[in-house]
Amino acid sequence: MAAATGAADRGAAEEGVRLAYRLAGLAEPERVEWAASPRAAVARVLAAPPGELGELGASVRDAVRSRPWAAERDARHAALGSASWSAHWQRTGGRLWDTTRTLTERMARGVVEELAGAAEGPAAVRLALLDAVHGQHDAPWLAAFGAADGRLAGLAAVARSAGWWWPYEKVALVAERPAELHRDEAGRLDRADGPALAFPDGFALHAWRGMPVPAAFLDELAGLTPERIRTEENAELRRVMLEFYGYDRYLAESGARPLHRDETGVLWRIDLADDEPVVMVEVINSTPEPDGTRRTYWLRVPPRTRTAREGVAWTFGLGAESYAPVRET
Repeated sequence: MAAATGAADRGAAEEGVRLAYRLAGLAEPERVEWAASPRAAVARVLAAPPGELGELGASVRDAVRSRPWAAERDARHAALGSASWSAHWQRTGGRLWDTTRTLTERMARGVVEELAGAAEGPAAVRLALLDAVHGQHDAPWLAAFGAADGRLAGLAAVARSAGWWWPYEKVALVAERPAELHRDEAGRLDRADGPALAFPDGFALHAWRGMPVPAAFLDELAGLTPERIRTEENAELRRVMLEFYGYDRYLAESGARPLHRDETGVLWRIDLADDEPVVMVEVINSTPEPDGTRRTYWLRVPPRTRTAREGVAWTFGLGAESYAPVRET
């Protein structure tokens, strides 16, 4: 649910919105409006005519989401106790929490960055984001609560069917889900040839292994050279370039020399302007591949590392004097 992409189930989402209002003891909104992305929804909020209540009405997020959420959390905690609740959270919502929270924070920053130039300014954009319910990205908590019915049933129905939404007294604004989502094995936004997260209206986030990058930056990656990497002034982008290009390839093509060599491997160092050096140990797998060859691995180690043994030992959480494997595999 949290990673769902594609068109929202608008009918189911609208039923969920209206149910959430009723369960909160509120009159249903006069209408439900759709936006193609969270950016478009916030722009709609900012464009609403001013007034005591305005066209949308006052935010009812506290009644629809915050209060029933808190009541459900307190009830579950009281029923299970602290220790059991913690274990339950780790089995359910905790498994999704870190990656989902990181994604929502990155989306919010993207909305602020794109709309900060509006007449209302970034503060108004952030205030509008505070009115949002995160829809599909509330999945971790909804999984922990088991919210198919009860006081959170409306919220769960929207989360299964749509993206972020904004509950106001007169109007509920609901955003579409992403059209595309690309992540690496660690759950971080990651794509080298296009947006890692994209919505139907063009709102998009570009990232490489979780690192936000400009869209134009990705176009350069296919044509990288050691010289281009060395001349990049932004240290974070330079690290992305090195990862994409490959440390081994960069070392080979830049004429780097090893700092130290012993039976555990070879220690290399790449000095970078205005950044800490990249220090790596080149090691060869002691177990041969099916074809008889042996794979080479590159282990990044702290800049203070002075010997290959010290670097390999560090990857095991040991000091060089303590690293003495009986048998390597």
